[in-house]
Amino acid sequence: MNDHYTPTVMASLATLLTGRDRSLLRLVWDHTVLTGHQLTRIAFNDPTTARHRLLKLHRLGVLDRFRPKPPLGTAPWHYVLGEPGAAVLATEDGIGLREFGYRRDRTMAIAFSQRLAHTVGTNEVFARLYGNARQSDGCRLSTWWPEARCAAQWGKHARPDAYARWTENGRPLDFFLEYDTGTETLDRVAAKLHGYAALASATGITTPVLFLTSSTRREANLHARLQMCAAQAGVPCATAVRSPAPEGAIWLPHNRREGRLRLAELADHWPPASSEESK
Repeated sequence: MNDHYTPTVMASLATLLTGRDRSLLRLVWDHTVLTGHQLTRIAFNDPTTARHRLLKLHRLGVLDRFRPKPPLGTAPWHYVLGEPGAAVLATEDGIGLREFGYRRDRTMAIAFSQRLAHTVGTNEVFARLYGNARQSDGCRLSTWWPEARCAAQWGKHARPDAYARWTENGRPLDFFLEYDTGTETLDRVAAKLHGYAALASATGITTPVLFLTSSTRREANLHARLQMCAAQAGVPCATAVRSPAPEGAIWLPHNRREGRLRLAELADHWPPASSEESK
């Protein structure tokens, strides 16, 4: 570990961090970047409490933050892991800071990356599902693997933006998420199903793919293409337009032209599917 983070320094820092703080540091690291609004949904019941605590964590240095400049209005604070926060997590893992893989320049690079909007958008789905489940009885987001973990696990065949397991009233659904920002052609987006077909063939597990789009028009055009591609690939899929309630009745299966379903209802619409994570 870096000499700067002596046992005395780490012990002092540890006394200032709650269990929730440590969980937030891990979430921010795993997801690359999370906004203040997203962290509030995930872990707090009161926005004022969230703001004060996130400011405290920033002042301790365990979280870094930046604020992008949008064309209009003001963006929320975007939080990434700070070096002291990385030292805390490395200590928890029983490894050194270098082995942990943290470098501040690489961590802050997301602030200038063309993938910032895509990463934040994908993480918004996580924050909404997790936060909505936290406020609802009978709902649970038991698994969420971000893009990097998915790539490490399945990158030879497919690179989903996330893999998740959502359960509502005892009905579990495993799915891959494709978060569509509209920068790729529709044919290229639809062609991703062939990679998922190869993955299903290699693992013996067929997992639905959910495409979340930016507009009603784009969704309609993508859905039309997926109807044919899904039949050829043998991989079930559904489309929806981005929503504050991604667990709600917004999903249109590829083999339907109307009658949208709740996220959990897709589990009944398609044959039950297992997942690699459940093994």
